[in-house]
Amino acid sequence: MHKTILLLGFLALQVFAIAQEDKPSIFKRITDKTKTTTEQRVENSGDKIGNKVGDKVDNTIDSLLSGSLFKKKKKKTETKEPITNDTLSVSNANTIDGSVNNSKPKGNTNSNKAINATGKFDFIAGEKVLYFDDFARVNIGDFPADINTNATGEIVNIEGREGKWLRMSKNGAFVPDYTQKLPENCTIEFEVAITGEPSNNYAGFGLNFTTQQDDIMKESFFSKGTSIVYLHPGASLASVFVNPISSNEISNDINMPQWSVENGNTTVKVAVWRQKGRLRVYLNEDKIIDMPRFFSEPANYSFAFFRNFFNECNIYLKNFKLAIAAADNRNKLITEGRFTTNEILFDINSDKIKPESNSILSDIGKILAENSNVRVKIIGHTDSDGDGTSNITLSKKRAEAVKMRLVYGFGIEEARIETDGKGATIPLNNNKTPEEKALNRRVEFIKL
Repeated sequence: MHKTILLLGFLALQVFAIAQEDKPSIFKRITDKTKTTTEQRVENSGDKIGNKVGDKVDNTIDSLLSGSLFKKKKKKTETKEPITNDTLSVSNANTIDGSVNNSKPKGNTNSNKAINATGKFDFIAGEKVLYFDDFARVNIGDFPADINTNATGEIVNIEGREGKWLRMSKNGAFVPDYTQKLPENCTIEFEVAITGEPSNNYAGFGLNFTTQQDDIMKESFFSKGTSIVYLHPGASLASVFVNPISSNEISNDINMPQWSVENGNTTVKVAVWRQKGRLRVYLNEDKIIDMPRFFSEPANYSFAFFRNFFNECNIYLKNFKLAIAAADNRNKLITEGRFTTNEILFDINSDKIKPESNSILSDIGKILAENSNVRVKIIGHTDSDGDGTSNITLSKKRAEAVKMRLVYGFGIEEARIETDGKGATIPLNNNKTPEEKALNRRVEFIKL
């Protein structure tokens, strides 16, 4: 009995020593020790004491691996087919096939459902853009100069999709220069995609919010004053980890079918909304996280992406935008007689309204429905790209499309709404940078 206690104490000290090492070493050492322990237990199958000790060591190792700082995702028991070119695959060094299977996850088909519940997409994008990057200025094969990294990446094209993407090909941190002091009220938006089989181990794709500048380049073992969102398409899980300075850690896992290799969903639109201490995270139009005390510290927070995957895979990022989130200004249409928004989005060179616009259109429709005596004029504006005459025509069509959505979607009388389009003739700025152009692509509502 005394020998057993001494042996357990020795093994516990060994596990503690391993936990002090860096992540690559800890994973290798824990794997080797697990293998050694298992082999010893097989060789000593007749020794009951040896088996009990082995069980306790394995349990200790499992606890360490499943901790909130070094996540070991739950292993899947089914054998899955490898990811193929039918989802999102590399076709050459700088181009990937952009076809996406948007199939929904299989759910409960029981027709005797007791409850039907629906929510709403309540994300409100910030209107004052601080930083926007679509990588249009960066040559294919280069890495953006205003993003720091301790890993590697390059700008690529995706076949069948518009624009350029930042491919993050190795584990490490990616730190945009303009995110090192987040406003207390702000929004972060981007699109992200994955190719390859990432496995369901390691942390995944991370959003690092930290008050500790020394932690900005980390992808594991974060210190106090750091809050993390993990998105793991290999495990179909979103996770949160909050490490307050003066209280206990908080962590949780949330099912994430919206970005899931298993379900064939390889691309997702991510929207993050900070309101002082509160964090909301949306994938496409689903709110998956809403934590009132995610930002636990009164100090300034910095932000960085990180990727931490076990298997070889590629992460692609596009259209990153940081904006200040102000109070809800939509009632300015009633109180001040004018409201302008960049939240109504259209397909390129088209008057087709994107689904992301549904929230703002719903709110405007409700305001007009509640104020039935108000008449408005909708004016479309574009950036300066393209022909001037064509831009005016396009902006008029877009204003008319917004009108029709309000008429047929919310029952607003058609006679209450006038439309016009100004193209790029009334710019808000010099229309030179991507940020400036994004501000000029707007829809204006004027109370008549």
